[in-house]
This record gives sequence, structure tokens and C-alpha cells, in this order.
Amino acid sequence: MPERESASPQHDPDARLGDLFENLPDPSQQIPTVDNTPPAPGSRRAAREAAAVQSSSGPAGEPADTSPSEDATTRAMPTAAAGDAADPRPASSTPSAEAGPSSDRVSGSTSAESAAAGASAPAVAGSAAGGRLEDLFQGHPEEHSSNRPPVKKKRRTGCLVALVIVLAVIGGIVGAGVWAWNAYGDRISNALGWGEPEDWEPGLATGEVLVTISEGDTGGPVSTALYEAGVTRSEDVFYDYLVSENIAVTFYPGIYSLQEKMTAEAALEALQNPENKRENSASVGEGATIESSLPGMAESLGMPIEELQAAVDADPATYGVTAQNLEGWLFPAVYTFDPGVTATQVIQRMVDRTRESLTEAGVPAEDAQRVLTIASIIQREGLTADFPKVSRVIENRLDIDMKLQMDSTAQYGYGSLHEGVVSSSAEALEDDNLWNTYVHTGLPVTPIASPSYAAIDAAMHPADGPWLYFVTTNLATGETQFSVTYEEHLQGVEKWEQWCQENPDGGCSAG
Repeated sequence: MPERESASPQHDPDARLGDLFENLPDPSQQIPTVDNTPPAPGSRRAAREAAAVQSSSGPAGEPADTSPSEDATTRAMPTAAAGDAADPRPASSTPSAEAGPSSDRVSGSTSAESAAAGASAPAVAGSAAGGRLEDLFQGHPEEHSSNRPPVKKKRRTGCLVALVIVLAVIGGIVGAGVWAWNAYGDRISNALGWGEPEDWEPGLATGEVLVTISEGDTGGPVSTALYEAGVTRSEDVFYDYLVSENIAVTFYPGIYSLQEKMTAEAALEALQNPENKRENSASVGEGATIESSLPGMAESLGMPIEELQAAVDADPATYGVTAQNLEGWLFPAVYTFDPGVTATQVIQRMVDRTRESLTEAGVPAEDAQRVLTIASIIQREGLTADFPKVSRVIENRLDIDMKLQMDSTAQYGYGSLHEGVVSSSAEALEDDNLWNTYVHTGLPVTPIASPSYAAIDAAMHPADGPWLYFVTTNLATGETQFSVTYEEHLQGVEKWEQWCQENPDGGCSAG
């Protein structure tokens, strides 16, 4: 079938809407009225009013209020209004629904009445609200009387931008704060009084510690030395105290006796108190060499080691000594010096003390170097009780031009004297240096160590005996066997080797 024949008729909705409005009655101001007409028997209205009367009645035996209830009257008003709008006649003359029940009846109205009521419903609603029919479709007159443009919704883009900016600023502030705290948190805490105090509280000082102040130390190095010794609580508190109080002070080198946990003020008072200053001290050990002694001397004196090295490397004649060098001339003892002592004065004092010992032992001035050399070997080879016997072995060998073959001399010339072992390496025994008595006959060219007075005296006064050999058979006790013949000496060597096997860590060899 062609499309135009099968298509349903086209209607113009605008035309129909116009016809509807043209057929409407003219609007008029209506005042709602109450329909007092009794409902038709058996109608829904009658049932509702009867139910309302029954629910409002009092207890049994009491007369019920026969006046129509407010709720029933209110519910009846729309029906009455609908009837009034459909028919201007009095409600009593309007045809009722008493003709019988019907499925089309609504609240006692017939189908025709319902249709009429439905058609007039907009007018009734408008009348009930006190307005006109045009108001329903045309809106409020005041809205159309102005030429203002319709109100637009405010854009929220600006708010979002502002929010983003605020968050960015806050984030930047927080980030900067975190960085500043990580970098300068301690200083900030201290400045605001949040962190730990820099100084100890008064009254906490206890114990005793020694603080060494070197030549030329100022407030900064002294402040560090106090902190490292446990005197002050922080490294800079002492220096900060001097700056804040504008204190000018000269620090004298030396060793000072202070306490732990002292305030900066108390530490300064202690450093300025002569009773807390120990005399500058230095020591040389028995059997020690210049090389092994200088580091400890420099530290205890607070003196640069370069100054002490230059002093011992000077011409021995500077100190009144006729020798190749000053080895053996630094007497082993503990020395004290006044503040401001120089390195040359330190060395001179030690040389003078050796000269005093030589004089005390009766050593002629021309034999001083020879006696010191023998004494230095005695000091390194035996126990103090055996010094006179060791001295006799050296003299007996020298008398027959027999090589001394002392391990201490070979080790000194090879540079291994202070390795802490008794036996010498093959390289040390074979090295052709002027101190190796395994290679050269006679005494080494200089002493090999600083001998004590006991060794010097033993060199001048050897024991009587024919011994040519000696060997220490027990390093723990120092027991030493002296022999006249080589066969006896080999027996002593076997005892030493057996002890070394039983005591592998006893210091017999370097392993």
C-alpha cells in the first residue's frame, strides 16, 4: 500500500490547543463555598461522613456530636467547588447521583459531571488560589513586565582556580618548611629553646679527664679538645662562650686536669688555674730508639713532631756529643718541662741526663760512645739481672775478634728492631749494613737504643766468666743459658726451639 494512504492523519497540536483555550469560559474571581447538601444515601461521601461521625463520637452511652466534622467538610469542598464551577445553579438544583450506583461516579458525581469537573479543574484551582487562568500559562505578570535577561548560573571556574592557587601556596609553604627543618632543624630548635641545651647544668661535674693544649691553640681548637675529652656538652659551646662574653684569653700548651660535664665558664676557670696544669711531660723508654720515641714525645708535649725531628737531626756537636748521630744519647726517663720549652731544649735535657749517667758509672769522656754502644746491645739482649753476664760475653768475643752475632744489631740495621720478635729474618741476618754484627766484626757504628743506667753500669763492670754464648730458653720467664762451648750452646738452642714449638704465639718469630 502506498505510504501516503497508510499514514495516519496528521494533526496540528497548536491548532487543537488554541481551540481548547477559545472554548474555556471567561475567568472570574471565585470564592470557595461549602457544600452543605446532604450526601446521597449509599454514596462514598455518605460513607466517609458516617465514618467521621462515628470516630468523633464519645464513649458508649454518650450522645455523639451530630455536627459535620471539620475534616468531612474540608474533604467535601473540592466536590462542591467542582460542582459550582460546572454549573452556576444552586447546589440543591444540581442533578444528584441518586439514580443508582455506577462505576463512573466519583464522589457522588456522574460521568458527565466528572467530565465537566475535569474541564473546569484549572479554573477552580486558579480560583481557589486567588489567581487567574492566564497566570497558570503565562506566569507572573511582574516577571514579563521587565526586560531583564534571565538569571544565569554563576560560573564556578573562578572558585576552582582560586582553590588551586591557595593549595599551591600552602603546599609551597609546607615544602619550604620541611626543607628548612631538615637543613636547620637543630639551629631552629636551639634558637626557639626547643632543642637540647648546648651547655651542661652547673653541679654535674665529676671524675677527672686530661686535656692537652698544643702550642698556638686558640679558642676554636681548645673548644674542640674540651668536647672530645668529655668536658663540655657540645663542640662549640666553649668558643661561643668566649665570643658572647668578649673574653680574650691566652692558652698555654700543656696537659690540664679537668672534669667531665663542666660548664663552659667552669672549664675556662679550670684552664686558667695553675693548679690544674700538669707540667709538660715527655718520656723515653728503656731500649727505645729515636724513631720510636719521637711520636709520643710530640703528643705529650703538644709540640709538632717536625720540630723534634729537626732537633735530633742537628749536628750532635750542638749538644756536646762526638758521634755520628744522637742514637743512644736520649736517656730513658720521664721528663717535665716548663711551658714554652723548645724542641732543642728538650733534646738537650735528655742528652745531659745521659752524660750524668755516664759520669755516675765512671765512664771516661773518651769512652762514652763505646760504652753506650755496648750498653745498648745489653739493654736489648737480656734481662736486667743478666746484664753483667751479657756484658762479659760481648767483651770476651771482642777480645778474640769474634763476631758478636747479636740479633738486635741485625734487626736495627734492617729496620725491624721493634717488630716484637726475638729471632731475626734471613734477610736481616744477611743484610750488609754497618750495624749487622753477623756480617761485620766488632761493635756497630752507633748505639742501637737508649740504654738505662743499669745497662751502662754493666757495660763498665762486666761479670767475671768465660762465656762466649748465651740464649734465652724461655721467653715468658726470661730464663737464659750462658755457655762456654758451642756444643753447650746448641743444647740451649734446642731448649729454646722446643719452647717456641709449645708456644707458637710466644714471640719467637714473625711466623
